[in-house]
Amino acid sequence: MVKPGLTVLQVIPELNAGGAERTTLEIVEALVKNGDRAIVVSEGGRLVPELERLGGKHIEMPVRSKSLLTLLKNRARLIELIDEEDVDIVHARSRAPAWSALWACRATLTPFVTTYHGAYSGTSAPKTLFNSVMARGDRVIANSGYIADHIRNRHGVSEPRMATIPRGADLRIFDPAKIDSETVQALRKELAGDRQYLFTLPGRLTEWKGQMVLLDALAMLSAEERAKIAVALVGDAQGRTGYVDTLKARIRSAELDDVVRMPGHYSDMPTLYAASDLVLAPSVRPEAFGRVAVEASAMGKPVLASDHGGQRETVRHEETGWLTPPGDALALAEAMRTFLALSDEQKAEMGAAAQGFAREHFTTERLQRETLDVYRRVLTPLHKEKS
Repeated sequence: MVKPGLTVLQVIPELNAGGAERTTLEIVEALVKNGDRAIVVSEGGRLVPELERLGGKHIEMPVRSKSLLTLLKNRARLIELIDEEDVDIVHARSRAPAWSALWACRATLTPFVTTYHGAYSGTSAPKTLFNSVMARGDRVIANSGYIADHIRNRHGVSEPRMATIPRGADLRIFDPAKIDSETVQALRKELAGDRQYLFTLPGRLTEWKGQMVLLDALAMLSAEERAKIAVALVGDAQGRTGYVDTLKARIRSAELDDVVRMPGHYSDMPTLYAASDLVLAPSVRPEAFGRVAVEASAMGKPVLASDHGGQRETVRHEETGWLTPPGDALALAEAMRTFLALSDEQKAEMGAAAQGFAREHFTTERLQRETLDVYRRVLTPLHKEKS
């Protein structure tokens, strides 16, 4: 029997920007709404106040550290927490805290769930061992079919322990009908000025998100084409100042100062998408899922993304947007030209197709419902059957 009122403890390194962090809060919301208790252990971050507004409890712990001594100390503290808070399930969302959580769960016989949020790099024996903790859950959640295949191939996880639950857009928020038009126009004016089109690339300022490839592609456009568009690289560097300096230098050398803007972190993503004409996701490494594509699509915007990883599942080539080979600046430039050549009616049709696709397949409500179902199933006697 599953006792009424579950207590679920999620562990994640920090609560700043990112898909794993946002999903953590979405599950907090679902648990509280269901009459359950939600606890999150992390090192803190800008999302903690929102977590607490949703009714979750935050406990600060140094869970970003990979130091063995710290991992063991975290194990001891998690064992105490599991006992003090009468925790029913521990859900780990990153490797370092997952090891401490796994050891604590084994010591307390507490069901252990993991979400495999990324195709972690490294094939050496130590790296494979470190990564393997994300496949050691009593239930292992993959956030895309791409990641599910990776888990099967790399770790041999059996199907009874697997669940594929894609991330989704919160349709209560990502709804064009709920966006204030004056706010949208003000943001568009700020980012695009008098340019005809606004292209946005939302994401952390880090090389693998593809900002540099985009700059190379923009440099390939004609002066006439560039004069039509403004491009906003929206996100913060989170300490990667060297990369920001490299981006600025490339913008100057390619004479893109009048085209590209770097406005920093922006939290009102629905308004940003509403202000955009084309949303870009040109990552050079595979996205495990790619939340940007789904959120932008839900707002009725076509997406230009790299043809790998989870984005192959969230963007339909030439129907809801375009997929181009990762790292291929020429192909990226050609896709932008294709967008510019479409009629207004064709652009609107593509945006409508993107919105319909996202609303049918990728919603927060689905993620919440299916994750809570995993929790219910892990509390059955079957959870003792480890592979």
